[in-house]
Amino acid sequence: MDRIAIIGCGGSGKSHLARRLGSQLAAPVTHLDVVYYDGEWNTQPPEKFALIQEHLVTEPRWIIEGNYASTLPVRLAAADTVIFLDLPARTCLWGITQRRIRHRGGQHDAIGVYDRITWSFLRYITSYRRKMRPRVLRLCRQHACQADVVVLRNRRAVRRYLGGVLIAATARHTRAPH
Repeated sequence: MDRIAIIGCGGSGKSHLARRLGSQLAAPVTHLDVVYYDGEWNTQPPEKFALIQEHLVTEPRWIIEGNYASTLPVRLAAADTVIFLDLPARTCLWGITQRRIRHRGGQHDAIGVYDRITWSFLRYITSYRRKMRPRVLRLCRQHACQADVVVLRNRRAVRRYLGGVLIAATARHTRAPH
């Protein structure tokens, strides 16, 4: 697990999972919202955003979290592990509610989250599994051919997965060289 792409609906826990994996695996984490938006919530031109990602995926180790389906093939083709957080809408809605309470709204530059809850964003979350999920899975089939694709469907599965990664990482670090 050297090149990890984390994808999923808003509020699914992509940023949290990326931070935890980055810590456990000592891998650099990139939150695509930080790359895509500036401090005033202005967006990068699409070509520049894609170019930045093309550069990021040339590194030997990385964790990149974020959806951005238009550039997802760049990350999928370079990843050795793809984690798709395929959580129910109610779980994602609860996730954005918790984030709002925890951070008291506003932009969180360190994790690339801007707490801008709009009707459009809520509709996106409630329709994600019906509209975006098929597209994401299709892109995974087309571009993540060399990757281990992990689909996690609830918070318990995410916790179990993290526990397994921690056990594996600990085992690697405690093995004595022969």
